[in-house]
Amino acid sequence: MPAAATCAQPRTALYRRRQPERTVLYRTVQTHLSTWLELSQDESGHSAPAHVEREFRRYLECGILAHGFARARCADCGHDFLIAYSCKGRGVCPSCNSRRMVETAAHLADHVLPRLPVRQWVLSVPKRVRYFLQTDPAIQSLALHIFLSALEQGLRTACQVSSTTAHIGAVAFIHRFGALLNLHVHFHCVVIDGVFQAGSEPGQPPQFHPAPALTTEQLAKIQNAIRRRLLRTLTRRGVLEPENAKEMATWEHGGGFSLDVGTCIEADDREGLERLLRYCARPALALERLRQLDAEHLVYESVKPGPGGSVSLLLTPLELISRLAALIPPPRVHRHRYYGVLAPHAPLRAAVTELAGAKPPQPTAEIKEFPYKAPGAIVENAHEPPDPTPAEPLHRKAARYVWALLLARIYEVLPLVCPRCGGEMRIIAFITEAPAIREILGHLGESTAAPPLAPARGPPLWEWSGIEPAEQESDPQAQPAPDYEFDQRVVW
Repeated sequence: MPAAATCAQPRTALYRRRQPERTVLYRTVQTHLSTWLELSQDESGHSAPAHVEREFRRYLECGILAHGFARARCADCGHDFLIAYSCKGRGVCPSCNSRRMVETAAHLADHVLPRLPVRQWVLSVPKRVRYFLQTDPAIQSLALHIFLSALEQGLRTACQVSSTTAHIGAVAFIHRFGALLNLHVHFHCVVIDGVFQAGSEPGQPPQFHPAPALTTEQLAKIQNAIRRRLLRTLTRRGVLEPENAKEMATWEHGGGFSLDVGTCIEADDREGLERLLRYCARPALALERLRQLDAEHLVYESVKPGPGGSVSLLLTPLELISRLAALIPPPRVHRHRYYGVLAPHAPLRAAVTELAGAKPPQPTAEIKEFPYKAPGAIVENAHEPPDPTPAEPLHRKAARYVWALLLARIYEVLPLVCPRCGGEMRIIAFITEAPAIREILGHLGESTAAPPLAPARGPPLWEWSGIEPAEQESDPQAQPAPDYEFDQRVVW
């Protein structure tokens, strides 16, 4: 045994390569994707959108060693393992979606949101309005702007700031899904709990006015302003009839507009902030909530209990693929947006985001109150000699988070630490050529071929496609029932 192995520290968790081909989702897509693509064709022969089919096919290659891999090796003891390539998809792959979720939350917590209290604002709209937000991106952006502008005006009033130059800072996440993989457009906004106002003179730091606890009347006023402005805008655009808009304005209990502000994170709770950002940036599908009931049915469980307890959704494989296809975002569509002082071209963005990397105050230092009233401004005592070491810059340069650091951030385990001796492992090669892939995998006893895509199933497919019995009778391609029963035993 090497000497380094005897002094290795015990570890509570070890990195193990994921095997997506063993999951329920992978087997479902692998078996029924071709059938779903054939059934989704219209009369002109066009199938599903190109980006939807591309996402599914790339997911079937994600994490499969037969499509290529990287090799990591420990220089101390020679231990090595293989790292499969990822598809970097945005709609289907649970692993890539989780990576994007964690990377987004880490970037916002480290480089964007300052060390100030933040609050989550969630807005849901009625189903009649929700349809237009789902089908028209312009109306979706307009509804989000109305929501944030009404929120900004409400926080100005609560902070007793009458100046129109005072703005909020917010990061808005557009969710297109519900708890049971249903289409449900709503907004999750992480808002700094207060307003920022520019200094009276050029070069002065911005002044932050913290918001007090909003009363029920103030929240109802903001919600009524959102409903009134959104209904009026939809009427002007010809989306809603004036009679329907007037009827919706008179509905009780908010008229289907729901505003939730129950989650607040304190200024120094950076771990809580990162958990909140992960929740806002989460994908539509949670793989641990999907299980296979039998050969023809799947069950997707919801974390939100219903009136009678836990809620679960019974799906066929084709219904699951259809729901996932509807939730895949189109290409070049942003998953989250910045507003107010955090907007890309906001004049105060550099001064506000600089506070994201500020260190918390030390108990032995004297704290000076800055005009923006944020913790983290530390001033040395005048009687003590200055520290010759240069201070660390407050704003850290944003960089792409590497795969190993993201895994360590989630599971508290470093995959590039040798499990045998505890030494550092380095990626020494990227294998992409097919002959080398087959030779290495064959030597290690791994499968040298990727799981094959099952061909499309022939008719009848009514029970797999979720067609109701009434629709089956009117289907021109349905097989008619025989006029009489034929006993094959007579022939034999």
